[in-house]
Amino acid sequence: MADTDIRDKIIQLKHEKNAVILAHYYVPDEIQEIADYLGDSYYLSKVASELKEQIIVFCGVRFMGESAKIINPDKIVLMPDLNADCPMAHMASTAEIEKKRKEYNDLAVVCYINSTAEIKAHSDVCVTSSNAVKVIKTLSNKYIYFIPDENLGRYISKMIPDKKFIFNDGYCHVHAKIRASDIAGIKLLHPGAITAAHPECRKEVLDISDYVGSTSGIINYIEKSDSKDFIVCTESGVLHEIKRKTAKCNKNLYITSKCQICPDMKMNTLEKILDALENPGSGHEVKVDRILIEKGLAPLEKMLLLAAGE
Repeated sequence: MADTDIRDKIIQLKHEKNAVILAHYYVPDEIQEIADYLGDSYYLSKVASELKEQIIVFCGVRFMGESAKIINPDKIVLMPDLNADCPMAHMASTAEIEKKRKEYNDLAVVCYINSTAEIKAHSDVCVTSSNAVKVIKTLSNKYIYFIPDENLGRYISKMIPDKKFIFNDGYCHVHAKIRASDIAGIKLLHPGAITAAHPECRKEVLDISDYVGSTSGIINYIEKSDSKDFIVCTESGVLHEIKRKTAKCNKNLYITSKCQICPDMKMNTLEKILDALENPGSGHEVKVDRILIEKGLAPLEKMLLLAAGE
């Protein structure tokens, strides 16, 4: 079946079944183009909390589908491929969380949304790269155990010096592969290029970047900038949205290497979306234990409340 036919069938089934498609910036271009809502983790979490449709098709990785299910326990959450996972989401443990709670009296367990439902259920509040500073500043706790990403945690800690951060040995394998030497190589060819990096990158990359921010932050920064050349230090799927938003501006976008690809995000395909809508029971539905839903909802709701500044 041709891609155009698949798209038409997806749109037809979406309307027939009262379904909505959410997609992260890192999934393949053709999926970004058919999504009803396209964004980063925070935006998609906020959207998921406000949806009226009964079926949510979440094009991303497993923790995103789980978060949508936790927020919408009575709705059907489908993923094109349930095997699309995030290694970093598993780089924290409940045993270590409980150990830290015993070691520090005034501790808040702050969980990056890139984590499993089980980890969220053992945390005090969730955050994303775009709202972490705002959320953590509102907490009264002196000690912050930030999980699972160490690079993001260390970057945030510099902006909140009054808190004492405890870090976890976790990382995003895509962002960790980006090196300062790769950026230097591109700058030799394009001396005026501006570097925009995601805070999941290594410190050596963040230290030489002109802008550091979330995925949506990077997109907005490049769109509004008067510069023409940019080195984009995050997953390469974001280039599609940047190009769309800057189509009339002739921006030149460079990535450091072919390694800036998340293979799990690319497991999402149009064919799998169609199969999820046609055969939702054949290995597409996200299932989360009821107890984890109840315990995991509080830190997600707290994040949405604190990030909104209410």
